[in-house]
Amino acid sequence: MKVILLQDIYKHGVAGEVVSVADGFARNWLIPQKLAVQATPGALKQAQNLRAKAAERRSALDARLNELAHQIDGIELYFGRRASPTGKLFGSVTTTEIAQELREKTGLDINRRRISQTTLREIGTHDVPVRLGTEISPNLKVTIIREEQFADFMAKLEAGTAPEVEEAAEAEADLSEMPVAEAEAPEQGEETPEAAE
Repeated sequence: MKVILLQDIYKHGVAGEVVSVADGFARNWLIPQKLAVQATPGALKQAQNLRAKAAERRSALDARLNELAHQIDGIELYFGRRASPTGKLFGSVTTTEIAQELREKTGLDINRRRISQTTLREIGTHDVPVRLGTEISPNLKVTIIREEQFADFMAKLEAGTAPEVEEAAEAEADLSEMPVAEAEAPEQGEETPEAAE
């Protein structure tokens, strides 16, 4: 049966569109729920008005999404996590946590499914894309710091003297790559316990 959709229906079409659906689906669900009307010549004329309204709604939605995209582009979020000496996290920073932190920081509620699904499992700064507007694709800067250094980092950040996360991560990586013998060897001029005896 051919029907004219009065509302956007997932996997079937958008408001104002003429679609063919199963007779039972149209008679038992779409028409009684006022989601569609049967495609008669009079109804087809009304469909043009519906299409115009749907296009207006769609352009208004796109404008709101683009405005939202401009608002959140470049926002920096910080997380403190437990990590191994090599910088790998015990767990990850999830899209739900990113959406929650974004809501707390900006007051904007973004669906977690619009945030990139790449898992963040290392210490450092990551660019996380958000699928929103059609004009730009905003990126969030997510910085992950060791849990034990997080409070100190946030205090320095508020004071305006936050160290670069990459520099701290590189210094940490250099220390973890240093052979154990070098790390434990005394510096020149220091007495070893054997020499003191």
